[in-house]
Amino acid sequence: MAAKTIVVLLLAICSFFTLALGCYSEGYLGKWKMLKRSIGISAMHMALLPNDRIVAFDRTNMGPSNITLPSGKCPNISKFIDCYAHSVEFNLANRSVRALTVLSDTWCSSGALDPDGMLVQSGGYNDGQRVVRYLKPCPNSDWVEDPKGLIQPRWYASSQILPNGKIIVVGGRFQYSYEFIPKTSKSDHKLYQLPFLKETNYYRRAENNLYPFTHLSPDGNLFIFANDRAILLDYVNNIVVRNYPVMPGGFSRNYPSTGSSVLLPLKLLLNNTTNTPDAEVLICGGTLPNSNFHANKGEFLDAAKTCGRLVITKENAEWEMEDMPMNRVMGDMLLLPTGDVLVINGAAKGTAGWGVAREPVLNPLLYHPDMPSSNGTSNANIDFSTDQEHQGRFLILSPTAIPRLYHSTAHLLSDGRVLVGGSNPNRNYNFTTLYPTELSLEVFYPPYLCSDNGKSRPSIAWVNPSVELGYKQKFSVGFHLKGKSDTEKMYVTMVAPSFSTHSFSMNQRLLVLALEQVSETSTGNFVVEGYAPATTALAPPGYYQLFVVHDGVPSRGTWVNIK
Repeated sequence: MAAKTIVVLLLAICSFFTLALGCYSEGYLGKWKMLKRSIGISAMHMALLPNDRIVAFDRTNMGPSNITLPSGKCPNISKFIDCYAHSVEFNLANRSVRALTVLSDTWCSSGALDPDGMLVQSGGYNDGQRVVRYLKPCPNSDWVEDPKGLIQPRWYASSQILPNGKIIVVGGRFQYSYEFIPKTSKSDHKLYQLPFLKETNYYRRAENNLYPFTHLSPDGNLFIFANDRAILLDYVNNIVVRNYPVMPGGFSRNYPSTGSSVLLPLKLLLNNTTNTPDAEVLICGGTLPNSNFHANKGEFLDAAKTCGRLVITKENAEWEMEDMPMNRVMGDMLLLPTGDVLVINGAAKGTAGWGVAREPVLNPLLYHPDMPSSNGTSNANIDFSTDQEHQGRFLILSPTAIPRLYHSTAHLLSDGRVLVGGSNPNRNYNFTTLYPTELSLEVFYPPYLCSDNGKSRPSIAWVNPSVELGYKQKFSVGFHLKGKSDTEKMYVTMVAPSFSTHSFSMNQRLLVLALEQVSETSTGNFVVEGYAPATTALAPPGYYQLFVVHDGVPSRGTWVNIK
């Protein structure tokens, strides 16, 4: 029996025993569950809409998918009639799949939700490079496309929603510029050059700066990381206001040397007159600049094991480096409702691209940002006593049995689970190769969803005066909590839904809200009073998932809208 088959069988057995044991044992490390064996396509791109429907799509130039469009809805794509669906809507409530119609090639594109919860999706390949697509969070909605929505072709670009509700689209292959969508004003039709993107394309055999990491800073400027370095950009005036040091280690972090990045939780405080908390970015994984070149010759180099943290709002900021427990390229990083970070998917060797990665990394990692690092530093005075063994700030979690490599995705769900899909390191759909095309969706249950750990899970009952919030508005949340409670261990978070592709969850954002008080109104019934974020730079207008967290266990999220 092949060694790979034995490893997968052993992991499946371990996963079975994890499920069978439940979480009665100490050191529970989460569990996996198959949600849908096939959604008909491989989820290269993924987004969660405010109606709790998942939208996933692949590319249109790779031949037949495993799901067809309804009769009479076969579009003409690139001069061919195509009756196969390459985009679907997945209903989490009943696990049903609805085929959607894309009219242009969405391969390696970007996206964001606008203030009304509509998915605005841009770029792609061939006839899709200048297209902007729109999908409303409404029953039976389908894609609407603007074939001239972009000034420049955008393939492997990144999107970020801005304080004014516009979306900035940055970069793309051989595109050293940015622009704004949708184009509703005169300034939106202007193209802005960004030499930084050309400067970071310095290795002639691989760009290593595609899908740049973009994060909106609380001062309203845009943090952009490409390859191994970053800038802070005043995108309105097209001025670089800050250059950051090169990230140590000699690794590239962007496609095809794909790492991942998150903006760590923004902690809002009462009576903060500046309304601009410190903002810190975490970047993990990647590989050597020449890894893609070697992998295409059959030599698979070790992926990076390092992570770096950078306080982007600090003058003369320096990288704080730390090691993950294992090497990882093409890992997805997700902010959990608790403020912790989940690192999931990826490989230990090779790079992103067709068939150029080996040794799938099947164990997710849980990263505690406020926990003391291996060098003894800590960002908070928090007790992290636990029966679980950490390696620095990291905890190794239960493995999946399914490799998720190139073109995998992951997304936080409103119930606190993590949806994982995709993986197709093949040029077409191929189910008999070393790493077959994956059409399945799995869910991972983080350790906080253990119902037998003696901790109570909050249940939100209401939001007053409404789930429609205004900036700086005082509001209250009523919630239920069974069993023991500790108001000192309660807090409220708001999480922005992201657009996930190529190991980067665009627009991902978590705010820990400023609270005034938490009170128990009757046995097991609580009210927490706090304030909505003060500015659009802290929280761009739109939909967020609101969570109440008690002793490290989050409630189910409630959708709120801030404008």
